[in-house]
Amino acid sequence: MTDLMARTAQAASLKSLLGLSQPPLAILFSSEAPAGVPRFDTPMPTATSDGRTGRVAAGCVFWVEASNKSFTTVAEDHGNCSVGSLTHGLKTLEEAASGADVAALVESEWVTPEVFPQIATVKGNPNFVTYGPLAEATSDPDVIFLRLNGKQAMLLHSAWPSLRVEGKPQCHIIAIAKESGEIALSVGCMLSRVRTGMSNNDVTCAIPAGKLTELLDRLETSNNADLKVAAYASEDKKRFT
Repeated sequence: MTDLMARTAQAASLKSLLGLSQPPLAILFSSEAPAGVPRFDTPMPTATSDGRTGRVAAGCVFWVEASNKSFTTVAEDHGNCSVGSLTHGLKTLEEAASGADVAALVESEWVTPEVFPQIATVKGNPNFVTYGPLAEATSDPDVIFLRLNGKQAMLLHSAWPSLRVEGKPQCHIIAIAKESGEIALSVGCMLSRVRTGMSNNDVTCAIPAGKLTELLDRLETSNNADLKVAAYASEDKKRFT
């Protein structure tokens, strides 16, 4: 089985075991652009007064764009969001902290300056971040990214009880998965929900690619147990109807 066939099979298994409505995504950080993957090339909007602009409002928007196509990005494509540029290793803490968008977040009391050094970040200053459906990935990804509803998050946690649960900023679960090797779920953040238009019912999850095979095995075992419990509960509740 080729690597592409294996990734296609893994994507199909994730979709089946979790009942996903959105395809699993592959995210790759690299020093060189993957061969044959086009650049994300929508026009840059007018820059803000502090010089910020990017191909999209924030890097998390690429999760939406990647649901039906593969593409690669560079630092300037992410440049409108200083927080996302920080978590993805595309800006230093000092560079990110100087952005007017960060100043607005601090002024609103959404976050305090003391939090920023604690935010997980991708190491190594990658030159390219590549996104696309896992089923189409031509290179081994670093992170598998999922959008989940409440039940799907339940299934995931049942299979992986050490699941790490995080909040704002939503995008730092990518760095947690890549650098710490932990499967991380985010309840989301208001900044990302507004910019992506993500459903109020959705949460997100980042899976280190090296943990995917084990997770799929655990999901199959856990789901079989859930089916038995569901059958029991369904029969038992008939006494109350």
